[in-house]
Amino acid sequence: MGKAVCIFLLSIFFLRTSYSQVNLTSSNLPIVLIDTHGQEIPNEPKIPATMRIVDNGAGQRNEITGPYNDYDGNIGIEIRGSSSTMFEKKSYGLEIWDDNLNDTIASILGMPEEEDWVLHGPYSDKSLMRNVLTFKLGRDLGRYASRTRFVELILNNDYRGVYVFMEKIKRDRYRVDIADLSPEENTGDDLTGGYIIKLDKFDGSNTGGGWASPYRPPGYSKPDQQIYFQFDYPKSRNISPAQEKYIEDYVTAFEDALQQKSSSDPVNGYKSFINLESFVDFAIINELSRNVDGYRLSTFLHKDKDSKDGKLYIGPIWDFNLAFGNADYYNGSDTEGWGWNFNFNPATNDDFWLIPFWWQRFQTDPEYMDLLKNRWQALRSGPYSTETILSFIDSTAAVLEESQARNFDRFPILSQYVWPNAYIGGSYNNEIEYLKDWIVERLNWLDQAIDNTVTVLPEQKLNPPSIKIIPNPFSDELYLQLSDKLSDPEIIIHNILGEKIIELQPEHISEREKIYWNTFDRTGKRILPGIYILVLKNNGHVIASEKIIKY
Repeated sequence: MGKAVCIFLLSIFFLRTSYSQVNLTSSNLPIVLIDTHGQEIPNEPKIPATMRIVDNGAGQRNEITGPYNDYDGNIGIEIRGSSSTMFEKKSYGLEIWDDNLNDTIASILGMPEEEDWVLHGPYSDKSLMRNVLTFKLGRDLGRYASRTRFVELILNNDYRGVYVFMEKIKRDRYRVDIADLSPEENTGDDLTGGYIIKLDKFDGSNTGGGWASPYRPPGYSKPDQQIYFQFDYPKSRNISPAQEKYIEDYVTAFEDALQQKSSSDPVNGYKSFINLESFVDFAIINELSRNVDGYRLSTFLHKDKDSKDGKLYIGPIWDFNLAFGNADYYNGSDTEGWGWNFNFNPATNDDFWLIPFWWQRFQTDPEYMDLLKNRWQALRSGPYSTETILSFIDSTAAVLEESQARNFDRFPILSQYVWPNAYIGGSYNNEIEYLKDWIVERLNWLDQAIDNTVTVLPEQKLNPPSIKIIPNPFSDELYLQLSDKLSDPEIIIHNILGEKIIELQPEHISEREKIYWNTFDRTGKRILPGIYILVLKNNGHVIASEKIIKY
């Protein structure tokens, strides 16, 4: 994260917190007890341990002495995470093991049986619920997002606070429901799925193979700054060369189509490669939460066999503990502004991990933008209504009222800065109120911004004359090329709110007309990177309109 990592390291260096022992005897939450038998838990590999879970059901008290009625057996455990591994409160990756310490499956806390699980320990997220909230909003979209249960953890007889027991992203009929793919499936329909790939950093478990996109991210400034796709399923040790080539070629074909002039063509354009609705939903959840890592890190995509569906979907969503105003860098606490314009934010210039060009290109497709608007309006009248979201936060905070007090007795950080807090509330109630207030302001901004972004382009449907803008996206200047010569041309450039920025009246426009993009607009304000609308008029009438992207 560049500058953000430096801030994080400094905060860890200067933070001095006195941690106290908390004596947990019973809880309204399930209690998880893990014993590593004297071994220290490493980043990897997993070490053997035992896990016992007490869960007497909704509305019942859970006693630390048992009975261990949810799970009582062996596990493998390791520390998981990236920057969060430096916190006193760690997160853990778990595998269910049998008596011979081999992988097996089990249902945990009522969730469908599987072998791989995550114990997420919210620390810098002092609401304790940002991931839980986001995954709930993801499921409200009708898409898979990890199921979660709040628990209290005792590790080696040490109370460790409130944790979230959650499903790890995996190929499974109850998780990412795509076909199993063996190394021998290398031809025909067998070869076409299923795959899970991701955009992420190369650390922790993210050390598998993959490939670099042939398309550099908009605004890149470093020689090796590319978009890297990593194999998540099958893992790099299991995927065959034919499978590697197939999924790379498929994703590249999608990117090729998206770059072409006919990108919105339903037959030959990018829509033949992807499930467009999943990309709309992914944008909505990232924009609602203003996730500073959105679109560029912890971003998963998956593809099933052609005989089942065969298109590329984006998701499941993952890792939102720095979302909803919980980041003091990259404008993460702002309730205004588009997250998908991350690459054009001057504050992000030194970050290596940028967003693919897809999201800027989508905005030039009226169908995509119409889908976005309609989907947002439908959600706002249902599960994304302000009342519904705030009610979920209040009910979750009520469930956590008892356990959060113990958590912050163990880790007394409510009045301290923990990277990358944008807000320090001093109390749990204040943290919840900040989260709610931030969401209300964000929802209000999105209501207006989505409507303005979509409705500002009615001229997009105009066809003649043929118009080319080269290059697009651009930096300082661009060329306008028309198929026909115009008698009285006029060029007007608007921002996405419809405000006039530049107005030119060239003597003629034919073949290739150069447009110099001034640093300042007509009022003397600096023109920032972003999306603008170029409108071409002739004899006072609008004859063409195109989106242009300045980086």
